[in-house]
Amino acid sequence: MNARIPPGVLALYAGAPARVRGHVRVRWRSCPFAAVAARVPERGSILDYGCGHGAFAAWLAMLSPERVVEGVDVDAEKIAAARGAARAAVAAGVPAPRFHRIARGEFPQGSWDAVLFVDVLYLLPPEEQERLLRVAARSLAPGGTLLVKEVGVEPRWKALWNRVQETIAVRVLRITQGGFLRILAPELHAEWLESEGLAVESLPVDRGYFHPHHLLAARRSLSAA
Repeated sequence: MNARIPPGVLALYAGAPARVRGHVRVRWRSCPFAAVAARVPERGSILDYGCGHGAFAAWLAMLSPERVVEGVDVDAEKIAAARGAARAAVAAGVPAPRFHRIARGEFPQGSWDAVLFVDVLYLLPPEEQERLLRVAARSLAPGGTLLVKEVGVEPRWKALWNRVQETIAVRVLRITQGGFLRILAPELHAEWLESEGLAVESLPVDRGYFHPHHLLAARRSLSAA
C-alpha cells in the first residue's frame, strides 16, 4: 500500500526548495521503500547507490543507529539536497548518512554489509547494469546483502504505465538523469547475481501501487572468502 513519507524524514527537507520537497514526497508515495527497508541489515555498512535526494538513506540511518549509511549519486543537485538533509539530521541529534557525488559508472571501494539499488539500473545500458551488479556483488562482506528494487515487466499494464511516466520524467521534465529506458526482466538480474555466488530471492512488491515494483534480495554466504 502506498505510504506517506515519515514526518521525521520530511522535516529534514524543511529548508529545501519546494520542488525538492515535492519530489521527495511523490517519490516516497510511489515506491515501496518499507519493503526494501525490511531486508536491510540492522547494523553494518550500508551503501545506497543512486540515492537521489537521500530520503531513503536518511530513514535507514534513523531506524538503526548501528548502521553506517552512505549514499552516492551522479546528480550534483540531488547530492547537495541530501547533504542539507544530513546537516539537518545532525542538528536534530539523529543519525545521518554520508553523501558523496560519484562519476557515472563509478562504484565506491570498500566492503559492504548491504548494497542497495532502488530504481537506478533501468537508466543504464544492459551491459552497464550487469557490470555494476557484478561489482556490487563482489564488494559484499561475508553474509552481506544486495537489494535490487526495480520495476519489472509484468503485469503489462503496470509496465506500460511506468514506461510512459518515466519517459516524461527522464526525457521531457529531466528530473531524472538518463537516456533511453532499459527495463530488464528481474530474472536476468537474478541470473547475473547467482553466477556471482549469491543466493537470490525474487519478490513482487507492487501490491497497492500502479508500478510493477519488484525486489531481488541476494545474499552472500557467511563462509564466503
